[in-house]
Amino acid sequence: MKNRKNTNKKNVKKNSNKIIKIKTKFDSKNLVHTTKLKVLAILTILIFILLIVRIGFLQFVQGNFLKEKAYQQQTINQIISPKRGNIYDSTGKALAIGAQVDTITINPTKIVKNNEVDTKDYKEKVAKGLSDIFELNYDEILEKVNRASQVETIIKKVEHEKVEQLKQWMEENKVSAGINIDEDTKRYYPYSTVASNVIGFCGSDNQGLSGIEAKWESALTGTPGKIVSSKGSDQKEIPNAEETYISAENGRDLTLTLDLNIQTIVEKYLKQAVDENNCSRGGNVIVMNPKTGDILAMASYPDYDLNAPYTPNATLAQTYDSLSSAEKNDALFKMWANKSVGETYEPGSTFKVITSAVALEENITTTDKTDDFYCQGYENVSGIDIKCWARSPHGVQSLRRSLCNSCNPAFMQLGKRIGASTLYKYYDAFGLFNSTNSGLYGEQSSLFHELDKVGPVELATMSFGQRLNVTPLQMITAISCVANDGILMQPRIVKEITNTDTNTVTEVPVTQVRQVISKQTAEQVKSMMESVVVDGSGRHASVSGYSIGGKTGTSEPPIGREEEGYVASYVAISPIEDTQISLLLTLYQPEGKNGHQGGQVAGPVVSQMLSEILPYLGVPSDEDASSNTNASNLILVPDVRNKTVSEAEKILKEAGFNTKVYVDGDPNTVLVGDQTPKPGNSLIKGSIIVLYGQGSSVSTSVAVPDLRNMNASEAINALKSKNLNINIEGSGIVTTQDYAKDEQVPEGTIIKVTLKQTLTQFH
Repeated sequence: MKNRKNTNKKNVKKNSNKIIKIKTKFDSKNLVHTTKLKVLAILTILIFILLIVRIGFLQFVQGNFLKEKAYQQQTINQIISPKRGNIYDSTGKALAIGAQVDTITINPTKIVKNNEVDTKDYKEKVAKGLSDIFELNYDEILEKVNRASQVETIIKKVEHEKVEQLKQWMEENKVSAGINIDEDTKRYYPYSTVASNVIGFCGSDNQGLSGIEAKWESALTGTPGKIVSSKGSDQKEIPNAEETYISAENGRDLTLTLDLNIQTIVEKYLKQAVDENNCSRGGNVIVMNPKTGDILAMASYPDYDLNAPYTPNATLAQTYDSLSSAEKNDALFKMWANKSVGETYEPGSTFKVITSAVALEENITTTDKTDDFYCQGYENVSGIDIKCWARSPHGVQSLRRSLCNSCNPAFMQLGKRIGASTLYKYYDAFGLFNSTNSGLYGEQSSLFHELDKVGPVELATMSFGQRLNVTPLQMITAISCVANDGILMQPRIVKEITNTDTNTVTEVPVTQVRQVISKQTAEQVKSMMESVVVDGSGRHASVSGYSIGGKTGTSEPPIGREEEGYVASYVAISPIEDTQISLLLTLYQPEGKNGHQGGQVAGPVVSQMLSEILPYLGVPSDEDASSNTNASNLILVPDVRNKTVSEAEKILKEAGFNTKVYVDGDPNTVLVGDQTPKPGNSLIKGSIIVLYGQGSSVSTSVAVPDLRNMNASEAINALKSKNLNINIEGSGIVTTQDYAKDEQVPEGTIIKVTLKQTLTQFH
């Protein structure tokens, strides 16, 4: 054992002597150096982080964009254009419609031949044909034909004749692909210039640019539909692929309150008035139903052709070529403007109607106090003499006489009594400080002094309608408030909206704004307005057979703008007792032989308009009322006593009478015990028969109104409002009545009146 251990030690020692120490650096291709491994790991992590960031960016930042781009690359969207709604007048006549036209487009990728040379010649041939047929620039069309896009629009709104010419050219030249004829609509206005400033027009894309077309764009335009189909990587439609069809929602039809017949009447006389009186800045007219606020007619002159809105009218054409580009644009916008709402003016003496209404409502004066005002030809206000328009002083006068004379000093005195704060309260109530919310395009607001800046001079001038600015629509709306028993109505231009897809009709409601003055005050003002026509400065607007109330207006140009000239205007209402119509005519800068006074310039034109409008509306004239009382036009009152109330009503209504019934119990079983008037009397159609059921006493009575100085239609309406009947003898003005004023009589009583041809004078 010992020897073996020694032997091992010797061997170990011997082997240890064979170990070699390496002094050079160790290098091997089969091992990875630790430093490089770390770098590689860091790079891998960075790349991984970048990939995550990129994926996140594509997913969350550009996700919607890429999704939409992929959708566009994979789908074909064909837009279905909606049909724009039509515009009609209140009688159903079309004022704006869509005419069938076509849009010509090309697909340049399909205008090809077998080789490049033939394709080049073919494209040039197509460009030449299209440019010649549609009279377009050849180079521009050739550029479109050579593009790589799928759709290029050549021309829109092409008439049928040009389309037929294109089809013939395509057939002759064997062009079967690449040219598309797509159905489209073009806005067409059947009456060209009628109501042009109200209706407005559309651009080439059928979008409303002015007037009703622009203001009611959201209702008229509709919502486009589309057909969605798939396409492959070659960008061609995949045959038999599933299609998605989304139908277009067509635009709504609008029915306006305008009556084309009344519109035509006022436009005829407006044009005549502007031309005859050399009105440099044109004219404007509004006709309104004061009971509803409906605008029956609205016209500005000069007008323009809706089918060629960028063509200057005859007036503008005289200077158009000499204008700069900017001036031409301004001139066109002014030509399109609706003066009724887009321009303000100083109303002048027509505004005295408002001042009178305020004074009467506040009990500051009465209509016929003889020595209430004094005119010496001028009024001194804070050291300034403000003259009356008349050459001779009016002297002592009542409010009625002051309105008939249109006396400025009288109204300056009245304005001082009322005070600025009270006047402004009523101006606000009449709607003169705010937009009328009429639904018309481009409505402007009024211009008044701030209340705290109204001094004695400002108070004096605004009392007779100067140094304040309102729109014509604001003015006629305030006058209509007086005509409507003091109730202010919101003007309405759109009457109904029709969904053409479902045929459902939505009515734009008649809107009552507020009661501004009492009915009694309104009746007093209307009576004074009638005096203005019968025996005052407004006599030129009278119409034979009709009761007319009116007020003239003549406003001076503002200081510093004398070149604008005078504004002559006239406001009228008719009939007085039950007013159906109000009208405002405004003529700007008249310079003709008739001068510039509203009574002389505008009054006769108003008379012409009303003489046609009133009969058209069916408003009865005095002659009609008198002739209706002739024996041949009277209806014999039948005896309905001892018949059931229901049966009696039916008999009377079939005969042409109205009825009022007092009955306790079931009208189908209760018998008529009495009637007023009694059987055997003869009455005009529409008279009232009062029925009393058995057991009901004849106890209801009413006060007889004062009918003296009324014409026939006024007397009929006055009695009808009290459920009384009339028997007329003669024609003209009521001179006698068989029941005295305020005498109590049963409803249905016949009041006999005598009419004579006399002229009532007001003082």
